[in-house]
Amino acid sequence: MNLPNSLTILRIFFVPLLVAALVQEDVGFRLGGLWVTNEWLALAIFLTAAGTDLLDGYLARRWKQVTTIGTLLDPIADKLLISAALISLVQVRVLPGWMAILIIGREFAVSGLRSIAAAEGYIIKASDLGKTKMFSQVVAISCMLLSVRHLSLRTPGMVLMWGVVFFALLSAMSYFGKFWHKIDERVKKRRRHDLLALERKRQRTERRHRGKEDLDAATVWKPPEVN
Repeated sequence: MNLPNSLTILRIFFVPLLVAALVQEDVGFRLGGLWVTNEWLALAIFLTAAGTDLLDGYLARRWKQVTTIGTLLDPIADKLLISAALISLVQVRVLPGWMAILIIGREFAVSGLRSIAAAEGYIIKASDLGKTKMFSQVVAISCMLLSVRHLSLRTPGMVLMWGVVFFALLSAMSYFGKFWHKIDERVKKRRRHDLLALERKRQRTERRHRGKEDLDAATVWKPPEVN
């Protein structure tokens, strides 16, 4: 396994650490002369995990180690990280539940599109809108993480989250508009090919059956006797 793929898998392992750090309200420790509370710890874990997203893509392109498994795992790791952060923010009553459901539902929809596309031979790479959406999510979630204790950041954080919703829906429409028609046409062509193959098979079976019946009839038939 190459380093970019290892970083992608490492990002997945950061997910339970992020949830544990955020939902435990009284967690804290001293680091040098600073007292680090749970929201700062959660922010550090989240930004470190988000940093691996930038690093693994850069290294994969720089070292020419782009692989199919990396292309498929990278968006999954991103979705797990963002979903865990959003659900945790709902748990600590900082983020409205409907907003988290809308953003996570978009992620599942795009993941479903990627799966269907992969089954049809297409690999959907992240678009510019998708990258903008990911950047806006990182900034907005970071602000919301700090707003757990610093209430003055709650309003800016919600404004940023509305931006996340906008870019999430816009990028989803872009993905579906760009690829769904291609996938739908390919699925229809494959189904027509399968139906034609079944019809040809049925016709061959009927011809063999009729040929066998004609052969049996010729074997049984006898010419009439002449008196």
